[in-house]
Amino acid sequence: MKLLRLLFGLSLAVLLTTCTRKPRPTKLEIFDVVINHVTLVDVRTGRLTPNQVVAIAKGKIVEVQEADKDSYAAKQYVNGNGRYLIPGLWDMHVHFRGGDSLAEANKKSLTLYLAHGITTVRDAGGDLTPRIFEWRREMEAGRLAGPRIFTSGPKIDGPGATWPGSLEVETTAQIRHALDSLQKLKVDYVKIYDSKISGRAYLETIRLAQRRGLKTTGHMPYSVTLAEAIGRGLDATEHLYYVLKACSSKEDSLTALVRASQGTTRPLGLFATLPAVNATYSPAAADRIFALMAKRHTAAVPTLYIGQTLAGLPTSDHARDSLLAYIDPKIQATYQRRLASARQQSPAAQALSRQLETRFLGMIAPMQAAGVRLLAGSDSGPFNSFVYPGASLQEELILLVQAGLTPLQALQTATVNGAEFMGVADHTAAIAPGKDADLLLLTANPLDNIANVKRIDTVISRGKAYPRASLQNLLRGVRNR
Repeated sequence: MKLLRLLFGLSLAVLLTTCTRKPRPTKLEIFDVVINHVTLVDVRTGRLTPNQVVAIAKGKIVEVQEADKDSYAAKQYVNGNGRYLIPGLWDMHVHFRGGDSLAEANKKSLTLYLAHGITTVRDAGGDLTPRIFEWRREMEAGRLAGPRIFTSGPKIDGPGATWPGSLEVETTAQIRHALDSLQKLKVDYVKIYDSKISGRAYLETIRLAQRRGLKTTGHMPYSVTLAEAIGRGLDATEHLYYVLKACSSKEDSLTALVRASQGTTRPLGLFATLPAVNATYSPAAADRIFALMAKRHTAAVPTLYIGQTLAGLPTSDHARDSLLAYIDPKIQATYQRRLASARQQSPAAQALSRQLETRFLGMIAPMQAAGVRLLAGSDSGPFNSFVYPGASLQEELILLVQAGLTPLQALQTATVNGAEFMGVADHTAAIAPGKDADLLLLTANPLDNIANVKRIDTVISRGKAYPRASLQNLLRGVRNR
């Protein structure tokens, strides 16, 4: 009897183990893509896990195991030997704009993002929202190659807004109507611009959007303080001009001057006030605003590279840029406005631009140390001269490291930070079963040198692998003839 009980117990234990063990892939199971013998890079911890196999099916990561333990049948094999796998990169500030006449030219930029390892972008306001939704549907159906797109739809601004297609608001009723229209469009967040909006309308837009559960980001009129915006619930500030103002020891008095000038023939704004803001930078004030941003989870999108590029326009010659061949001539034509303006700048204005870029670089490490969430964004798109889709995000990461971040921290700004900000970290920005198969295979370790994000072997987008040859074919399709 004791022997029978022993045998029964052993049989039950084996049965339970078999039932709870995760089913292993078999030779009869065919995956869409298998990456074998690859080193995984954990972008949260920096841990490297060598000799792994990653199996992908139906746009998702299905298996992540040590290589050589099982047989994997796949429609497409990718050799990961000597290569490093990271989540696909996010560009958290791009633009699709210029109206219907530039719609197809904007569409070509989707290829450039993907070819440079950008598998997700955040459109920060424009006038092509219906087209963006159309592109989304095409990409989900597999008819178009390109990154996932989060979009704000049209920007919210004041009467007489600078950018076409903006929703112009002044009264509370107008703000409610604008938010109604954005919710009807099913945008992913609300982008506020500062060309004409009043301080009162700006703060009221944030307050009302937050009450509806809408995420808000934007520029900021200098007639309000960043602390006021954070108090209303601002989720992220675009660029660093507005954080810089909050770092001034004279922020209150400068804000009062701007408010007093409103309604006069020469109202003060950002550019008129910047010299004084920069001259009164205070490390103590900076520490206070960084601590507040961290406490209230207000993120910052530094966009260092566009600042550097625009500051160099008066003296730089971009005529031989290799990537110009992939920028539609209609979009190249939009570059002329900023270029002409830059070349008319006075020596003093050029010097201030250079000083500001140095200042912004110096703010990055303290913000990171304070716990502010940094989001990598390029600001690429029509009208932003020579800031090329895809490549400019790679350069942004290099600048973030030059500013004091480690390569791992820089990678986080373009992967997990973006996913967490948009509320989708459970689905993406990690290499694990169940995550979206948006991945980037590199021939060198980006933790050794962040510039290695340029050394692309294969891009995996929505579970489809694009080896280097495929990416080159895609680029040939958008190259100017």
